[in-house]
Amino acid sequence: MNGSNDTIEVNGVKYIRQDGDSDIRIVILHRGFVYVGRFEQDGPNCILRNAFNIRRWGTSSGLGELAEKGPLANTKLDKCGVVRFHELGIVAQIDCGNEVWNDVLR
Repeated sequence: MNGSNDTIEVNGVKYIRQDGDSDIRIVILHRGFVYVGRFEQDGPNCILRNAFNIRRWGTSSGLGELAEKGPLANTKLDKCGVVRFHELGIVAQIDCGNEVWNDVLR
């Protein structure tokens, strides 16, 4: 998330707004790394929280299907916690439906 209206800091803890546009994204990084998680951006620095590496899409229609429907029966996700990267490492991003990913990304 980017912008002062999306986060608030209280006693040193940053809280992220959860309504409005989806903060859950599939991010494709250089060298073919594909992750899904809760996206934040502070200047050029990006973070995916509660992130998973998407090892196997398990779809018949690509990453768009995964973003729209959430993990499918043949999808393989590897938990990796917090992933940090520079914005120049991003090849593409796909917004995901919060309702189909919320339970996975807790």
